[in-house]
Amino acid sequence: MELIADLLKLIVPAALVLYGMYLTVKLLLEREADRHKNETKTEYVKSVIPIRLQAYERMVLFLERISPNNLLVRLSGNATTVLEFQQLLLQEIRDEYNHNLSQQIYMSQAAWEHIQGAMNEVVTLINQASGDTSPDAQPIELAKRLFERIIQQDKQPTATALKFVKAEIQEQFI
Repeated sequence: MELIADLLKLIVPAALVLYGMYLTVKLLLEREADRHKNETKTEYVKSVIPIRLQAYERMVLFLERISPNNLLVRLSGNATTVLEFQQLLLQEIRDEYNHNLSQQIYMSQAAWEHIQGAMNEVVTLINQASGDTSPDAQPIELAKRLFERIIQQDKQPTATALKFVKAEIQEQFI
């Protein structure tokens, strides 16, 4: 019996020391894991946030470039008929869109849908205005019809998408 009591006198303090060491090592490992997690998150923020912000900037530029006012000013004088001008305008929109297509992975689905909706609205507006004019007419006639339709709608086709994207930028980055 005395042997068991002596053995317990040795085992109990050793077990307590071992348990204390276990808790200390566990705490150190948890802190190290948290520190690593925070470092990874910080690196993510440093690298991804600027890319996402740049994507939003590029899409704002896209919306500005495809707005009818800017399209007409930029491309006027490059066509001789309404049909050529319509095709030129639509090709410019497609090229701009294809150039910026990859930016959708950095944006919310709602923002991307607004951007696509604005682009489709501009394309529809161009096609409708083109349908109101003779294909052989001067390109200025298409420009007049586009402006008439914009005035009738009392808003730019890209305005809603621009407003949404700007609000999302403010919400997420500022």
